[in-house]
Amino acid sequence: MINEPIFLQAFSGKNKHVPVWFMRQAGRFLPQYQQLKATRPLRDLFREPEIAGAITLQPVEILHVDAAILFADIMTMPSGMGFYIDFVDGKGPVIKNPIYGQADLKRLGKYSGLEHVSRTIQLINAVLPPSIPLIGFAGSPYTVMTYLCPRHQQLMFENPKVFHQFMGLLTDNTIAYLKQQQKAGIKAFQLFDTWAGALRKEEYTTFVLPYVQKIFKAVTVPSIYYLKNCAHLFEEMDKSGSDFLSVCETVDIGQIKTAKGIQGNLLNTMVYGSQEDLLIEVKRLLTLAKKHHKKYIFNLNHGILPDTDPMKIKAVVDAVHSFKWR
Repeated sequence: MINEPIFLQAFSGKNKHVPVWFMRQAGRFLPQYQQLKATRPLRDLFREPEIAGAITLQPVEILHVDAAILFADIMTMPSGMGFYIDFVDGKGPVIKNPIYGQADLKRLGKYSGLEHVSRTIQLINAVLPPSIPLIGFAGSPYTVMTYLCPRHQQLMFENPKVFHQFMGLLTDNTIAYLKQQQKAGIKAFQLFDTWAGALRKEEYTTFVLPYVQKIFKAVTVPSIYYLKNCAHLFEEMDKSGSDFLSVCETVDIGQIKTAKGIQGNLLNTMVYGSQEDLLIEVKRLLTLAKKHHKKYIFNLNHGILPDTDPMKIKAVVDAVHSFKWR
């Protein structure tokens, strides 16, 4: 497609310039978001489609990134299957009815759908320019499990059968949640696995990878798999079934080999240094990606930090856009 957005072109390797977006671009570091948050609790920002939509659009309008990502949380899905979740500043998601063992399986059900998520996606797509696709997302079953179950690693070894039952339920519900987003109009999705990198290869291949693979097989839009602290798991990560692998700072993109696309991996704390050093690092990463990978999307190693200067992020976007890829 001649008019296909540059972000989506990257999935087929047709792009002439590098697309760029950032994890946590929608939200906490932008003054416009902080003004909205000053008057409402975070949970309300997620649940009000007009506000969530406006927050999703802010980085597109301010930074000129090449994709929007839905303003939501990795713990949005569990609230649609019986969990009571609050979002507390400085603490993150707080689960008021966590799970501990087999007895808790009885009170959990299938994901029932959250209408405000679909409505938010529809509102965003109504105003997004055709050149900017909307990325949906979900937390991986394991990462979600780490929040839902305070003793998740104990349960993993103490009762692996029950652990697998929880993972199976979370996986099926994550698929349902992502398919809801797909039906509403997302053009791609990212699966966030923030905590699986804390596992050894043995536990990752047994308790995480099969469920991630099931998700990528079931959801049929362009896909990205983000795994934090992934260096020791990269070979397994490459078996996930996603189209792109989003890597953190533990990986040297000039050393890894994969047929998949690579996304990443500017160290987010480099924004605290000089802009000159920041842009030197941006160019270094772009040059490495061009030399070693056919498909590439520029991003960070993790999310944008709350006290990041938006103008430095804008400078990164401009530098990426000026780099000749093909």
